[in-house]
Amino acid sequence: MEVTETPSPLMRPRKKTQSLSQEVVSAISEMISNGSIKPGEKLPTESEIMLTQGVSRTVVREAISRLQAAGLVETRHGIGTFVLEAQKAGNINIDPATITTMKDLLALLELRISLETETAGLAAARRTDEQLLEIRQALDAFHDNLQKGSDTVGPDFRFHFQIANATGNRYFIEIISHLGVGVIPRKRLNTAELARDPQASYLDRVQREHEDIYEAIARRDTEAARAAMRNHLTNSRERLRRAQEAAESAAGAQRQHKAPDASDN
Repeated sequence: MEVTETPSPLMRPRKKTQSLSQEVVSAISEMISNGSIKPGEKLPTESEIMLTQGVSRTVVREAISRLQAAGLVETRHGIGTFVLEAQKAGNINIDPATITTMKDLLALLELRISLETETAGLAAARRTDEQLLEIRQALDAFHDNLQKGSDTVGPDFRFHFQIANATGNRYFIEIISHLGVGVIPRKRLNTAELARDPQASYLDRVQREHEDIYEAIARRDTEAARAAMRNHLTNSRERLRRAQEAAESAAGAQRQHKAPDASDN
């Protein structure tokens, strides 16, 4: 008679779409969030995690590194790894509601170029198959809405958010989430119209740039992902900068036209 071994409740079934280290990260993160391990308390030892999760020491160490990068734990050499206090919400002093002018948007794009360039590189290195699918679904929604003439801002933001999510770093996720759809310039201003660019052509270019980013992340090419994201956001900044210059030039011409002629005095 064949005896079937009953798995321990601590042993999680493997999901094919996730890397082993990410599964361990998820398991420990869940224990922290539900209070099973409280701030200040020590994580189980490497050997205990290996036993309960059914993984190798290399996988456990990679998972701990990811948790450290996310700011959830810290390792004190010779003592162990401890859970850190959760960061209080509301510490980001960027108010999305104040991002309304072209000057504001240009400043935000400068921040995003430095932030999201690295986000894309980390996503390429760390993403799981499941996370890649979520990025793909956001791109498909963008394409479908573009064809139907529907909203593309939501899928655009979702695309950038899912890339941040694929880093496994909660700080990237929190910043992008905090900014919300306000990170998309055309949510605030009609950037295509300001740049004297047909809306369809403008969005087609945005879509192609998104595809370049996705393809680099899909093939785990970190440098290409960084370059594609930098190119995308730099192009957005340049389109907006040209629009700002055109608007300022038009405003200057209008003021000059309205100025009283000295000969009339």
